[in-house]
Parts: sequence; structure tokens; C-alpha cells
Amino acid sequence: MNKRDYYEVLGVSKDASKEEIKKAYRKLSKQYHPDINKEADASEKFQEVKEAYEVLSDEQKRAQYDQFGHQDPNQGFGGGGFGGAEGFGFDDIFSTFFGGGSRRRDPNAPRKGDDLQYSMTIDFLDAVFGQETEIEIPKDETCETCDGSGAKPGTSKKTCSYCEGTGQLNVAQDTPFGRMVNRRACHHCEGTGQIIEEKCTTCRGAGKVRKLKKIKVTVPAGVDDGQQLRVSGQGGPGFNGGPAGDLYVLFRVKPHAQFERDGDDIHLELPITYPQAALGDEIEVPTVSGKVKLKIPAGTQNGARFRLRGKGVQNVHGYGVGDQHITIKVKVPTKLSEKQKQLLREFAEISGDIPEEQSSSLFDKIKRTIKGD
Repeated sequence: MNKRDYYEVLGVSKDASKEEIKKAYRKLSKQYHPDINKEADASEKFQEVKEAYEVLSDEQKRAQYDQFGHQDPNQGFGGGGFGGAEGFGFDDIFSTFFGGGSRRRDPNAPRKGDDLQYSMTIDFLDAVFGQETEIEIPKDETCETCDGSGAKPGTSKKTCSYCEGTGQLNVAQDTPFGRMVNRRACHHCEGTGQIIEEKCTTCRGAGKVRKLKKIKVTVPAGVDDGQQLRVSGQGGPGFNGGPAGDLYVLFRVKPHAQFERDGDDIHLELPITYPQAALGDEIEVPTVSGKVKLKIPAGTQNGARFRLRGKGVQNVHGYGVGDQHITIKVKVPTKLSEKQKQLLREFAEISGDIPEEQSSSLFDKIKRTIKGD
């Protein structure tokens, strides 16, 4: 499946500014967030929007994308590297031309277990302040019956007679260029170098069993949507006595009804009345850490912005705290009583700004003058 053009995904032009890209991302990420949009393809579209923003918001990545598109410039040679024939890798080349002197990996050497990933959805304020929580995930654990060997208790593994314990077989092949030798994993022992004659009845020879395990997770204060936390040693069990892998917790942060986050800063649209904007006022403003007082100067215009320093989000790496930015939205009344209309007319007359509704009622104005109103 071919990827869509990142500019097309965000609905911006190729010469769009950083601010235009950010604005488009905010709108679309909120529109397609899986916790808000329940359509079947919402999650897929959300990921597509996020991927496009991660590239276009980074100057270096954007320049690379503009030049190469979705093609990886480091891939080269059609992505195949050396060779191209299946099963013929660098070890095969080394073996063919230098007599098989390449290093062989011990199939029974200790190896680290597989890393796991868990997607965790958290509330907006929990991401801001962090929390201690517990998750339950299905994961493979070392079989206690056979202690991870896969062999029935009282028995042991045997060295594979086909590969002599190396886990690999050399397959010779005559070609027009001479005799080639390919090295492949032994299919008798599946590359382990050992055969289990009597399998453990609990794990059936796998050496591990699937269990539900509860794990404590500390959500760091300031974590943002899409960031992840590494929990050391909570991944899959190691092989041949090796250490366990790690667990990577991917955070998905739910949108907030009032606040919108941009990095460590918080944005809030604050509605005020026309008299508050004209005459000024001191009002309480919600922040992530509680309400604070904000002085609205007389004559404040619609769209005016104020900043509350240190009222944003603590940086997840400990580099200070962001600010809260407030954008004023002046509410224009839609329903007025007759008295309110009259007061506004008088205000308009004093200001010299006669609205069309009043100037067209000249006859009414004359009548009011005669009556002494």
C-alpha cells in the first residue's frame, strides 16, 4: 500500500509555514483521535496525520522528504544491500571466497529476550502531573516446570547430529561461477544445535508459557501523546539464560475539553462579555493547576492574547515548566431586551457610530425628539 503525500494528509501546500502545519495537525489530530472519533478508520487516519506532522514539523526531515519523498535515501540498491538471491548473505560470500573462515554465532549462547510494547491511554491531567498505575499484559514467562530448558524434568537436550551442535548447515551448489556454499539454519533443530527428545508437558518444549502479569508503571509528569517509557527487564524472557527484554509503554493522551497542549505550553480560549472587554475586569481563569486571577484591561479586543508564566506543563526531562497562553473571545449577545437595545443606541449616538438599524428609523428618532425622550 502506497503512502499518501504528507502535505496532502495535512491539507497544506508544500510551501506551508511551520505555524500552518502545526495548526492543521492540531485540527486533524483532534478530529481523528480514537477516543473522540469512533469510526472504523479513525485510528489509522490519526496515525497517518501524526506521522505526517512528525516529518513536516522537523526541518531536516522535511528537507529530506521534499527531496526523496517516502523513499529512504540510505537504502540504495533497491533495498537489498549485497546480493539479492534468497538465502545468500554476507556470510555466504565470505565462506565462498575465503574458505569458510567467517565467525559462527553459538546458537546456545545466552541472548536477551524480546522487547514488548504496550499502548496505554491516559487522561490529559494524568499526563501533565504523572501518576502511579498498574497494567496487566499477556507475556511469555520462563517455564517453571523445566526451568526454561523445554525438556521434560529428569531429561536433557541432545546435541543435534545433523549440524553437530552448530545450528547451521552448509549447502553446496554448482553455479556457472563455480561451486558456491550457502549457510542456512539447521531445520532439524531449528538453529538451536540441540534436540529435545522428551518435551516438557507444561510448555511443550518451548521453554516458556504465556501468562497475564501485573506490572507497576510510573507515568512521568509531562509525558506527551506518542512518547514512550522503557520499563527495564519486563519484556520477554531471555534465551539460554540471557537477560529478559524490556517493555516499552506507548502513551496515548486523551484530549481535554478546555485545554490544548503544544509541547510544554497550554492554550485556552477564554470567552468574556462585551462590557468586560470594554470596561475591563478581573476574572478567574482555569489552569491545569487550579484557578488564577487575570486582569482584563479596559478596551481589550477580540483575539487578544495573555500569557501566564509557569502555568503550563512540566517538561518530561526536567527542563523547566511551560506557560499557559490565553486567547480572548468576546461574546456578542444574540438576544437583547428593548432596554438593552436602547442603551446601545444611546451609546452609539454618543460615540458617533450610528448603526444602520438606527439611521434607517429617522421617523422614530424625530418622534422621540418631539416627545423629549
